[in-house]
Amino acid sequence: MTGTEPARPFLKWAGGKGQLLDAISARLPEELTDGTLSRYVEPFVGGGAVYFFLAQRFQFQEILLQDANEELVLTWQTVRDTVEPLIKALRMLSYKYGAESPQGQERLFYALRDAFNNDRPAYDFQHPADQGVERAAQTIFLNRTCFNGLFRVNAKALFNVPFGKYKSPRICDADNLRQVSRLLQGVRIEQGDFGCATGFIDEKCFVYLDPPYRPISRTASFNSYAAGAFGDEEQRRLAAFCREMDARGAKLLLSNSDPRNVDPDDDFFDRLYESLTIERVPATRSINSDAGKRGAINELLVRNY
Repeated sequence: MTGTEPARPFLKWAGGKGQLLDAISARLPEELTDGTLSRYVEPFVGGGAVYFFLAQRFQFQEILLQDANEELVLTWQTVRDTVEPLIKALRMLSYKYGAESPQGQERLFYALRDAFNNDRPAYDFQHPADQGVERAAQTIFLNRTCFNGLFRVNAKALFNVPFGKYKSPRICDADNLRQVSRLLQGVRIEQGDFGCATGFIDEKCFVYLDPPYRPISRTASFNSYAAGAFGDEEQRRLAAFCREMDARGAKLLLSNSDPRNVDPDDDFFDRLYESLTIERVPATRSINSDAGKRGAINELLVRNY
């Protein structure tokens, strides 16, 4: 890979794993170093912090990045395939935003959000053609200028995060986008439920799973990154998927919230993954709307090796 700076996530992503990279790095399977694990699969790619960390340290012959969020997958694919037109579109948006007063910036944000949502019902995500660049640019713009860098949608899959009131958000990071695009060449990027990755996974795979977190309190539900809910039944289905992939010989690492942060007797995940290694590692809650309620908590890392 060329360039002086490593590729890094191009989206702000609530629940991103940047702060857990040290803990994850300390728990990677040894087979990554000797090349035995030649394939990498990430069924909930999100902002991709773990992918960027691993892909720039280990050699993989094949990589599959996947997510249920259509907007997110389209944006990843656009960065991979048409990065220069995307940079041009983002520069135009950045110029428009920077030329506005604070009130004008807010009006621009909501006008673009409305257009983004209004166009969605008729949008063909399977055949985006040239429109993919415009929509990916809108996704990055909204992500960079919305409140707290959230990507949240309602039941109709409409983006509903309010304006973030940032004075100088970095809407277009051209150098990083080019680095990311180079890193993504030859990488499969697909939209779908985690179960769609089943046919790709075998004993040569390292699989990292970062599903929408189980809320640790009734007011901390930030798992609406796609229109479908990811509740306890989905968590159970994911655990069954992990057992199936374990039986195939794949190496698995999964992260999730620790319900014991709120209820010491909540053993939901301890029971769900009782046959695997479960560790609690320190993290920081960073997406609570009340800054005073952000702070040190534990998160779970679950692995089969």
